[in-house]
Amino acid sequence: MRTLRLATAALAIGLLATACGGGKQTENTAADSGGKGGRLTIATGATTGVYYQIGGGLAELISDNLAGYRATATTTGASVQNIQGLGAGTYDLAFSLLDTAGDAVEGKESFSSPQDIEALTRLYPNYTQVLVRSDAGIDSLEDMKGKRVSTGAPGSGTEVIANRLLKAAGLDPAKDISADRLGLPETVDAMKDGTIDALFWSGGLPSGGITDLTTSLKKEVRFLDVTPQLPALNEEYGDVYQSGSIPKSVYNQSKDVPTIVVPNVLLVKKGFDPDLAAGIVNLVYEKKSDLEKVNAAAAEIELGLAEGVTPVPLNPGAEKALKALAQKS
Repeated sequence: MRTLRLATAALAIGLLATACGGGKQTENTAADSGGKGGRLTIATGATTGVYYQIGGGLAELISDNLAGYRATATTTGASVQNIQGLGAGTYDLAFSLLDTAGDAVEGKESFSSPQDIEALTRLYPNYTQVLVRSDAGIDSLEDMKGKRVSTGAPGSGTEVIANRLLKAAGLDPAKDISADRLGLPETVDAMKDGTIDALFWSGGLPSGGITDLTTSLKKEVRFLDVTPQLPALNEEYGDVYQSGSIPKSVYNQSKDVPTIVVPNVLLVKKGFDPDLAAGIVNLVYEKKSDLEKVNAAAAEIELGLAEGVTPVPLNPGAEKALKALAQKS
C-alpha cells in the first residue's frame, strides 16, 4: 500500500509539472503557426509567488477556451528575465512590474537598449513586502547597513525595487549590505534558518512564500514600513510607485502594514498577433472569477485601469478589445 501511495503521489506531481512548468515549447509554437494555433509559454516567477499561480490559471483558460492553442506557465526569475526572454523568443507572454517594463521600453537600468515589447493589459498591483527577523535590530531601511539581506532573484522586479529602496535610504546595495540574490523559496528557507536578517519581496496578496514565513515563524519576523522612501522614489522615477497597505488579515498581523505598490502588466513581443491578443484580454476580464479562485490577488485586476501601462505601448488588438469591454461594462 505504501508503494502504491508513493506511485500515486509521483504521478500527481508529474501531472502538475506538465500543466504549469517547462520552458518554450519546441513544436508548433504560436509564432511559428502564424497566429492560427500552437503552443504558448507564459513567463511568470517563483513557484511560491503570485505570478506563477495566476500564470498557471491563465494558461488553463487559454488552453480551454482558445481553439488550437495550448499554454503552459513556466517558472522564472521574474520581470527582467521575462522581458529578456520575450525578446529572445523564449517566451510568448510575460508578467512584469510596470517600473521594470518602463525601463525596458526606454532601454535603461537593467536594459542596455530599448526592448520591443507591448502590453496586453495592466493587472493587479504588487505590494512591496519587506520582512526582518525580530532579533536583527532593524527598525528602518537605514538599519540594514551591515546586515545580510535577500534582495530577490537575479533579473527580478523585486531586485530592482530592493536596490532602489536601499539607495533611497542612502545605502549602497553593493557595499553597505551583504546581499543574497535569492528567489522567494530560497529566501524563506534562509529566513527560517537565520542565515539572512531581512528580505525584500514584491508580489500580490497573498504570496504563498510570505504566508509560509509568517505562519511558521510568527513573531520571530515582522514587516518593515518602507513608505518613508516613497517621496525619493517618486522624485527619481515618477508616480509608478504609490502608497498602499497590506491588510492585517492577509498574513494574520496585528495591524495593517503601510507599504509601496507597483502595478503589474502582461507583456508580449512587439508584433504579437492582434487577434490572439484580443482573445487573451477577453479571457482575463470575462473569466476573471476563475483567476480569483487561483489567487485572491486577481480580484484587484480592474478594467477601468487596464490601459494604464504608460510608457509601454498597448498591443493594437489588446487596445481594441479593452475598448470594447469598457463599452459593454
